[in-house]
This record gives sequence, structure tokens and C-alpha cells, in this order.
Amino acid sequence: MAIGLLAAIESGRAQSVASYRCADGTHFIVGFYPQDARAFLQIDGGEVTLARRLALSGRRYSGAGVMLTITKDGRTLIRHARRPATVCETL
Repeated sequence: MAIGLLAAIESGRAQSVASYRCADGTHFIVGFYPQDARAFLQIDGGEVTLARRLALSGRRYSGAGVMLTITKDGRTLIRHARRPATVCETL
């Protein structure tokens, strides 16, 4: 499945792609595509599609035990694998 996300990134179909490193050591890549409200994530050696959820400030995506939050002030947090939420920064 990871090949699908990488192929889309390489072909230029992704509107926005970023790599992140988090305070707990987690690394992930997230892609956002035009005309699609979902986030496409590569984390822990797998690919996860996250649906957009209601958020009072910023954007929140979740699915398959993963929650990605991007606040209005630009902070990115991720929670996965029953770990607490952790702050992440782009590489």
C-alpha cells in the first residue's frame, strides 16, 4: 500500500505532502489531495487513510486507531498505537 502513496506523490497528484518527526520518536508522511477531504498517512510501516472529523479549531482526521490534529496556529499532533498525543514538526 505504501507504494500507492509514493506513486501518487511522485506523479504530482498530491496537492500537499509533508514528512514529520514527533517528540516521541514517531516519523510519518501525510498527503492531502485536491477534491478529497481525507488525509493519507504512512506510519509504522503501513498506510492509513484518515477521514476528516469535526474540529472546533483547525483540522482533525482519524481512522484505524490514528488521530491527526492540525491546529489553527500550525501545531501538528498525532496519537496512534494507544500512545498519548505527541507534538510533531516537519522535516
